[in-house]
Amino acid sequence: MFFRNLTLFRFSKAVADDLARLAEVLPDHALRPVGGMEMFTRGFVAPVRGGEDAPLTHAVSHFTLFTVGGQDKMLPASVVNTELQRKVQKITEEEGRPVGGRERKRIKEDLFTELLPRAFVNETRLAGYVDTRGGWLVLDTSSRKAADNALTQLREALGSFPAVPLAPEEGPRVLLTDWLANGTLPVRLQLGDECELRDPASATGAIIRARRQDMHSDEIKEHLRNGKQVFQLGLVFNDRISFVLGEDLVVRKLKFLDAVLDDLGDSHENALAEASASFALLTLELEKLLGFLAECFGLPRPEDA
Repeated sequence: MFFRNLTLFRFSKAVADDLARLAEVLPDHALRPVGGMEMFTRGFVAPVRGGEDAPLTHAVSHFTLFTVGGQDKMLPASVVNTELQRKVQKITEEEGRPVGGRERKRIKEDLFTELLPRAFVNETRLAGYVDTRGGWLVLDTSSRKAADNALTQLREALGSFPAVPLAPEEGPRVLLTDWLANGTLPVRLQLGDECELRDPASATGAIIRARRQDMHSDEIKEHLRNGKQVFQLGLVFNDRISFVLGEDLVVRKLKFLDAVLDDLGDSHENALAEASASFALLTLELEKLLGFLAECFGLPRPEDA
């Protein structure tokens, strides 16, 4: 249940009111099996495991959990090309003539049609939740493409969902660099043990990645003195959550520390009770973290139109 990455969007209070329809509309957009001649399908699946009739949302307080599922046909180009070469060679040997470009294209299209229904199907899951009080859409991914696809699914289900990417008032790269170079971190933050430094003025795009490294070391300070800036920085919040924050404000390598896990305990009546407890703890901790990031970087909630 615990998320590993966070890609964030914001929405207004008026939009939050419309999200009460999620439980009602998602069943009409549930994931269906990919068809024989389809490359992929997308839709919603139950965020908490259960039978076929398991609900497609799971709500705790003002947080609603959902999961976008996908089925993708895996048909590697190498498989198609190998079969294409075999057929071309057979025609050449049996008919004694070369195979032209147009004919090769037609054969390849026929092969694709023949092989697609037998292709391996890969299933994907992307969890997310909406915080109607705070105006956050939180997606468990560091991929902007995957996040945009999930947002598209929500918009199709709701008819519209004007959630917007983060628009920081404070430059994240400047602030992260200042935190590392001058030790000006806010009270509730500590430096982690990794960072990514880049020289924005370098035509070669020089990149330094440090892991399991003392961020106060002379080596790190020397890179900063030479003009490199922080593009990713490992941080610890309240001694409860560690993560890597990027200059794109995507949270990566999210990890809940022992202080949080101890609060969860291990005595739950069933899977649903365990999922509810985990989700409640997750959202409680992230509500504090997201509020803190909003304060640091200036991430205001959009105003109602």
